[in-house]
Amino acid sequence: IGLEVHAQLKTKSKAFCRCSTEVNSPPNTNICPVCLGHPGTLPVLNKNLVEYIMRIGLATNCTIRERSIFARKNYFYPDLPKGYQVSQFDQPVCTSGYVDISGFRVGITRIHMEEDSGKSIHDFATDETLVDLNRCGVPLIEIVSEPDIRTPAQAYDYLRKLKQLVIYLDICDGNMEEGSLRCDANVSVRVKGTEEF
Repeated sequence: IGLEVHAQLKTKSKAFCRCSTEVNSPPNTNICPVCLGHPGTLPVLNKNLVEYIMRIGLATNCTIRERSIFARKNYFYPDLPKGYQVSQFDQPVCTSGYVDISGFRVGITRIHMEEDSGKSIHDFATDETLVDLNRCGVPLIEIVSEPDIRTPAQAYDYLRKLKQLVIYLDICDGNMEEGSLRCDANVSVRVKGTEEF
């Protein structure tokens, strides 16, 4: 099992503009031409975003790159007004780390910065989908583990440790109910008794 953990950072403003990251604001009030991707706008990187990713990188024994590059991840989401997500690909900020948990080590492949998409709200009673772009451009980090985890219990311990770290470092509130901390699992399977995946 390898896990991809997204943590929403506790910055007061978005990744590349001054719009607020306040969670409970009325829909589509924390937006501007920069986070909506209007032509001619000039994004400016949030300094706290860089500081926060370096904190988690050091706490997870990662190598911190002196040079890092952003990339465009192109795909269509109804709540992604730019048509791409600013992320990192081949040169993330943090690489080759690890976390020790209960007698085993989980390798960290990379930790990179990216921006969140908006939020689609599906109203099944009226068969409508509404789009709230307040979350668009909110800074995230993605912590990608090596496929070192073998059991659900180990996955739980690893996630609990990461949650403790981001809360202790004061970079994320760890609130899974509001989506501040989310996890995708990549699971490889094999026939019982075989060694090869």
